[in-house]
Amino acid sequence: MSTAMVSVRLQGDLKDRLDALASTTGRPASYYLREALEQHIAELEYAYTLRAEVEAARRGEMRTTSHSELKAELGLD
Repeated sequence: MSTAMVSVRLQGDLKDRLDALASTTGRPASYYLREALEQHIAELEYAYTLRAEVEAARRGEMRTTSHSELKAELGLD
């Protein structure tokens, strides 16, 4: 697996917390940044996909189903 360098700007208090965690555990700060990104990137991707779909629906670019149509389709009339 190849790796790439990324530069990140952090607020001072967040950087201090990251440094303290790294110091306490003996792991590099980059380890925790990588862990956080790996754990949360799927959530961010999902949220931004939903946002794009909502915006497309509002613009009328995708087919939607009304509440009454859905109830009828499910036999809940």
